[in-house]
Amino acid sequence: MPFRFPIQILLLLLLLLLLLLLLLLLLLLLLLLLLLLLLLLLLLLLKLLILLLLLLLLLLLRLLLLLLQL
Repeated sequence: MPFRFPIQILLLLLLLLLLLLLLLLLLLLLLLLLLLLLLLLLLLLLKLLILLLLLLLLLLLRLLLLLLQL
């Protein structure tokens, strides 16, 4: 009987460690997902910015053409 008790404790500790590792892995996955989302958002913002700049350029060109016609 005395030999069985430490083994149970060891098993319990192992189980706890496994759970902790699983939790850590889950957290890491969540973090990775968040990072990916952030990256996508940044890309979207960049696209919007480029579109805005192109629009501005187009407006400037049109204004220039109008000025040249006068």
